[in-house]
Formats: sequence, structure tokens, C-alpha cells
Amino acid sequence: MNKPQQAQVADTDTITAIALYQYAIDLMPLLPVAGQRINTRHGLLLSINTATSQAYTEIAPLSGNDINGVPLTGFSHESLTQTIDYLRHHLPALIGQSLDALTLLADTCPLPAAALGLSLNQAKLTGLLTTRPSLIAPSFRPVPLIYSPAGQSVSAADIHHQLAQYASNDPALCCQAVKIKVGKLPPEDEIALIYRVLSVNPTLKIRLDANRAWTLTQAIDFCAALPLDAIDYIEEPCQNPQDNPTLYQSLGIHYALDESLNDPNYHFSVTPGLTALVIKPMLCGSLNRLANLVQQAHEQGVRCILSSALETSLGISDIRMLAALLTPDEAPGLDTLNAFSHSLIQPFGHKPCLSPDVLELLLQCH
Repeated sequence: MNKPQQAQVADTDTITAIALYQYAIDLMPLLPVAGQRINTRHGLLLSINTATSQAYTEIAPLSGNDINGVPLTGFSHESLTQTIDYLRHHLPALIGQSLDALTLLADTCPLPAAALGLSLNQAKLTGLLTTRPSLIAPSFRPVPLIYSPAGQSVSAADIHHQLAQYASNDPALCCQAVKIKVGKLPPEDEIALIYRVLSVNPTLKIRLDANRAWTLTQAIDFCAALPLDAIDYIEEPCQNPQDNPTLYQSLGIHYALDESLNDPNYHFSVTPGLTALVIKPMLCGSLNRLANLVQQAHEQGVRCILSSALETSLGISDIRMLAALLTPDEAPGLDTLNAFSHSLIQPFGHKPCLSPDVLELLLQCH
């Protein structure tokens, strides 16, 4: 695929106003973050105006503490406080500047969540990403996330009810795959859940996410009990990612990388059995960095699936647009919005929608 080309912008279309807001949205049920759970999502809303347009983007590093007060690990390296301090320092200098200055700030920003938000804002203001409501949520086949809300068993009836929410009269939009978190409960319970899902719909492909839960021996023992023909791939099965190719060579099960991409020193390379990169744009960085990574992977025949870092409805809408632009043949993994008590800017279902005037204003400059 080719990198997205920026739309042409008039030289006079300079930045005239900037506002930065903070949000906190309750989650119910609690959402899993690897082996941890959170009950509130914290983040920022960035608004940038030019003389002719306005755009909103979400900036929400996946960091902070879980429900037990333990810091989240394995995701964003920057904190929300660090992100706020960085933006408060750099945003005022953009007033009166062209949108090229916004691109430069995004591409040089050391904080991935801020870099993404800045570059997405620039892409919307230049027309690369549409803000028209009719086009803001491209249609993809849904990939529901099936997990135990609080260590409870998930029955076949529960699974049937959840999958029924994604039923469609359009065959092109029917659910063909589900994602299941593994490595958290006793192996026999998780294996039973996988077979239970297939008993409800034997045609489904299963995407497993282990979050580096196992040693190589544990991974082999678990995967040997799976219906391998039904497994699309397993994300980050081994505690040591260098063991993933050995798992593949032992059983023929393909794997995907997720947490590995969050290493600031990560550089793409093909290894035996690697079939996909599961990319969280909020953890990846600027749009240019994201597009480069996708292009490198596609050139080597490795799939790319864009995935949520537990963004609000605004962030999820943006990932859907990015997926339509960068990975049009792959459905993004975005099934987390039902847990949010409110939507943000972009309406979702029957959830109350938060507007900027009810959020905490952190910065405003003209």
C-alpha cells in the first residue's frame, strides 16, 4: 500500500484557535488491560480551528492505575500528566502557523498518543480524513471481544446473545471472527470457552490474545488442546517473544505481535509463523509512523489489524477511518465501546454524548 497523501491546503489556512480538554468516563463492566482491569478511562480532547474549519481528536495514553491502584504495564510509556505538560508547552506556539507546523510537531513529538492526536487533527483539517457524519464510520465485519466480565463463566446462551447483537442482513457485514482473551483463567476453562463459542457458530475463526501469559512449554500445552483449524492466530503467546517461532514450528499455529510493537526500539522484521501485527494507533505514534509500519508489513505479506487502546467513541471513529484508509481489507478490533457510560463528541448508540462545554478546560489560546 502507499502512504496517504496529504491534501493541498491554502497558504492562508492557518491555525487560529486551540483548546485542550480533559475527560474521565466510567466503565461498566470493567475493561481488561492485559491481566489488569480499569473502571475509568481518562484522556484529552484536542480542538484546533483554522479560518475555514475545526477538528476534534482524542489523546489518551493507555497508562495510569488499575482498579487496585497498581500502575498499568506494557502499554503507553507516557503518563497523562506528561502528555498534558507537553501539550501545554507546545500548542500555543502553533497559533498563526500553517498546518505544516502541526505536522512537524506530530512527527517530532516523543509521546505517541500526543503525536497521533496532533497528526489526526492535521489530517482532518486538510481533508485526508473526512469529518462528514455519513462517512465517519466505514462498515467492516465486526470482530466481537468475548471475555469473562469478572472471572465468571460465559455460557453458550451468553455467547449466542452477544453474537446476535452483530447479526446483519448484509452477508458482507456478518460476523466471521471473534477475539477471546486467554492466559487469565485456568487453561481448561479457557479451552472450554473456545469450544463453547464454536458450538454456537462452528464457522467462526478465533483470534486469541494471550498478552505474553505463558512460557514456551505452557503455550505448547495450551495450544495443543485447541481446534487449530479454527484458530486465526494467537497474539503474543509467549513471555519471551523469541519463543513464538518455536511454538509455530511445534504446532503450526500462527501468531501476531501486539505488545512487542509498544517497545520504542521495535523495528519490523519477519519471523517464522508471524502472520499479523495488531497495531494500536494510540500507542504507535504519528500517522506517518503508522503508515510506514503498515507499508513495511504489507510488503512482506504480514497482515495489519488496527486495534483499540480503549478509546472513546471519538477515538474509535478515527481508528475506523484509519482502517478504511490504511488496511481496507482487515476489520479493526474495536469492540470496547459498550462498556463506556458516555460517548465523546461522536454519538454511539443510546449513550449520553459529552460535548466540550461539560469537560475540564486545560488550555485555550487564540
